[in-house]
Amino acid sequence: MGLNRFSLPVAAAIMMINASLLVQGCLEEERSALLQIKTSIDGPNHTASSLSWGNDAHCCRWAGVSCDNITGRVNGIDLFTVRDFDSLSELEELYLSFNEIENFVTSTDFDSLSELEELYLSGNEIQNFVTSTDNRFRIPISLGPFFNLSNLENLIGDNNEVYESAELEHNLIPRFQLQTLSLACNGFGGTFPRFLYYQRDLLYVDLSYIKMTGEFPSWLLQNNTKLEELYLVNNSLSGSFQLPNHSLVNLSRLDISRNEIDSQIPTEIGSCFPRLVFLNLSRNHFGGSIPSSISNMSALEVLDLSNNGLSGNIPEQLVEGSLSLSVLVLSNNHLKGQLLWRNFNLAFLTDLILSGNQLTGILPDSLSNGSRLEALDVSLNNLTGKIPRWIGYMSSLKYLDISENNLSGSLPSNFCSSGTMTNVYLSKNKLEGSLIDAFDGCQSLDRLDLSHNYFRGSIPESIGSSLQLSFLLLGYNNLEGEIPRQLCELEKLRLIDLSNNHLFGHIPPCLKPTSEGQMEREALPVALPPALGPAPVEDSFKNKSVEFTTKSISYPFRGIVLKYFTGIDLSCNNLTGEIPVELGNLISNIKALNLSHNSLTGPIPSTFSNLKDIESLDLSYNNLNGEIPRQLINLYSISVFSVAHNNLSGKTPEMVKQFGTFDSSSYEGNLLLCGPPLAKNCTGGTPPSLVPRPHKEENNFIDMGAFMVTFSVAYIMVLLAIGSVLYINPSWRRAWFHFIGESINNCYYFLVDNLPVPARFRRFQPCV
Repeated sequence: MGLNRFSLPVAAAIMMINASLLVQGCLEEERSALLQIKTSIDGPNHTASSLSWGNDAHCCRWAGVSCDNITGRVNGIDLFTVRDFDSLSELEELYLSFNEIENFVTSTDFDSLSELEELYLSGNEIQNFVTSTDNRFRIPISLGPFFNLSNLENLIGDNNEVYESAELEHNLIPRFQLQTLSLACNGFGGTFPRFLYYQRDLLYVDLSYIKMTGEFPSWLLQNNTKLEELYLVNNSLSGSFQLPNHSLVNLSRLDISRNEIDSQIPTEIGSCFPRLVFLNLSRNHFGGSIPSSISNMSALEVLDLSNNGLSGNIPEQLVEGSLSLSVLVLSNNHLKGQLLWRNFNLAFLTDLILSGNQLTGILPDSLSNGSRLEALDVSLNNLTGKIPRWIGYMSSLKYLDISENNLSGSLPSNFCSSGTMTNVYLSKNKLEGSLIDAFDGCQSLDRLDLSHNYFRGSIPESIGSSLQLSFLLLGYNNLEGEIPRQLCELEKLRLIDLSNNHLFGHIPPCLKPTSEGQMEREALPVALPPALGPAPVEDSFKNKSVEFTTKSISYPFRGIVLKYFTGIDLSCNNLTGEIPVELGNLISNIKALNLSHNSLTGPIPSTFSNLKDIESLDLSYNNLNGEIPRQLINLYSISVFSVAHNNLSGKTPEMVKQFGTFDSSSYEGNLLLCGPPLAKNCTGGTPPSLVPRPHKEENNFIDMGAFMVTFSVAYIMVLLAIGSVLYINPSWRRAWFHFIGESINNCYYFLVDNLPVPARFRRFQPCV
């Protein structure tokens, strides 16, 4: 039952042995046990011959083996594989981390390791541990198999699998007193382990991402006065968060985010954890107000209370007294009030995230004191006023999000004169004015979203100097003029939305958005251990959703999907001319192309058959003519296609592949199109002519210009004839005027008798 799979070479020795202090040789039983370990090694990257064990009689000199300097007994092994521990009773350290070990020993093999103090099992996929046949190392949440290891102090088992223990094991008391316990990223562990109630020496605990249930273990804080770091991230712990009756002066990092805790944040939390450096209570159900005592945590650097139900004002003490604070995240709560911070003393603050609240007022000038501020997010609030000019001079500011507020006025000139801004989100406000001078010198811009405002004027040509720009979202404004050709110089551009403006002119033939995945095939991001804290703000801004219309629906795109998504939306403008044939060759990786609701003419380029990745193609409501290219049926990814309301002619594409899913709405409004799914059949093999046939169609043809001239002349002639007759014959003239007078009187009395007349219009009646 040997080990049969490994991923890494054998680790180096964990300590150097002073040979002069060793007894002659080593115990034969320990030497034999180590040789048995050697023979058990079998894997694609490791074989028995990969160890030099056995060449030297002194086993304490073997690689990966350490011995006691006095007794010469083996007390440490740093290997990838082990099998037989029975004869290694003095073993104190065992490292088995970050391998792909299979067919591991059962728990009884640990019984002889009475001196074991440190056990590292993280990052394995070990099978058959504790009678398990699953594809990962399975550790019971009770740690029952290790209860007899009385000297065990450190147990590291991250990235394996923790499972619910039997009820009997939960009631057992272990013989060890742990200092370090880390079982993070391990699946489902059932109820919170009760054996921890008997631990008093804990310094570091990480039980994150196990989906444990039960009440939050406030007793863990009460019983371990030496605790330094506690991570219980992404579980299902509920109940209240209660403070111990003493201060935990050594606690520096506390992260209990992503749980179901529904109490208020204790008022005296700042006094109980005075030396806290990192505090994350986000994504719970905390209510009430933010305790002002948090400002007493003089060493606090990171505070994240986001995604809770907190209400009230932001304590002014937070921005005046927490002098070490570098990250403050209070987003997605019910906080209200104005940001009237007179003394903004957070000199070390780099990230201020207040989005998704009910904050009012203006952006205070005191924020300009944050010289190290890199990220400012106050989106989704009710802020008013203008964008202050000092924002453009923040020397460290990279990420600015003030979207979805009620800001008005124009953008300050030289909006990003500091040259550091990379992400700017100003959408869904009431901003107006010209953009000509706003973005001069914005060479570092990566994402620019100004959509859903009232900006006017032309798109500034200076935008072409932002060579890092990947998203340009200017839709739903009042922009005019032509699309600047300088956009063609932006080789990293992936999303272009200029829809719903008043742009005119031709489409530049050089537009070529490129997906990030095409530019560099990067590996998917690897999840960091939760102990490293929240994701950097840079990652959170890059994961911010971007709204883009595709498949006739406005979708929010974010994360890895956005990384590989490319699109152009020029719809609802006044663009003219033909669609450049070059587009089909330049944007072969595009996912969505919307040119609808313009005045484009000419044929549909056959080069569009090169758009192999396209999912949505909308060319409707233009003046396109000619036939639909037959090659388009080879677009295997397309799911939305519309050429409706044009002047196209000929036969519709065959109802095969993806085109077999499109109904008549994709082609309607083209009188000269025929074939399924349209009701109009094509006669013969020749498409209908674009020129109407005089002998049939002219019977129903009305020239509106000629009709109006004829009608006007006839109307005038009739009036002149009636006037002439009345002028010549006096008796007919008197009869005509009598008829007119009688008709007027009849109408008057009818109205008087049948309609109520307001009092102020009634004739005066004298009193009798």
